[in-house]
Amino acid sequence: MTAFDTLKNQLLNCRRCGLCEIRTHTVFGEGPPDARVMLIGEAPGATEDELGRPFVGRSGKLLDLLLSTVDLSRERNVFIANMVKCRPPQNRDPSAEEMAQCMELLEQQIALINPAIIVCVGRVAAQALMFADFKVTQQHGQFFELQGRLMMGTFHPAALLRNPRQKPDAFGDFLRLRSKIRQVCPEVYN
Repeated sequence: MTAFDTLKNQLLNCRRCGLCEIRTHTVFGEGPPDARVMLIGEAPGATEDELGRPFVGRSGKLLDLLLSTVDLSRERNVFIANMVKCRPPQNRDPSAEEMAQCMELLEQQIALINPAIIVCVGRVAAQALMFADFKVTQQHGQFFELQGRLMMGTFHPAALLRNPRQKPDAFGDFLRLRSKIRQVCPEVYN
């Protein structure tokens, strides 16, 4: 069993916070375990909790569409995960305690996958993983080098569904991501 499989099994039985009492499934993430690009959202929603997979509801379909426009997919070359691995009730933002309890697992996941580029999907993920004062409407699509990796924040697909006028900005972020991949880790497209 690989370290990746061990971490996944550890997560399936996680009891670090109260979310374990109300979840249907933990959501480890999916994609190639050696992906050079990793997308990290905030937490699973209802459909994700039901299926045990990240970004599979309406917002997941939009995310998959955005990825496909720049020849990326969770099946081939991107790993998709969430900071918090269990669904908060009523899809509320994860609490500071819930994020803290999952952060060690996420850090292990990042270390095992070892992506060159991390895309924080949504304000909550960007503020937790990049800058506490990250403003997604102002700083989306900008790359920052943090802890030896390139990181970018972009709009959460659920926010794009609520405010479709932001879709062109999100599309531009994914075009910038494609350009950065070609500079930093072109093997993603081989």
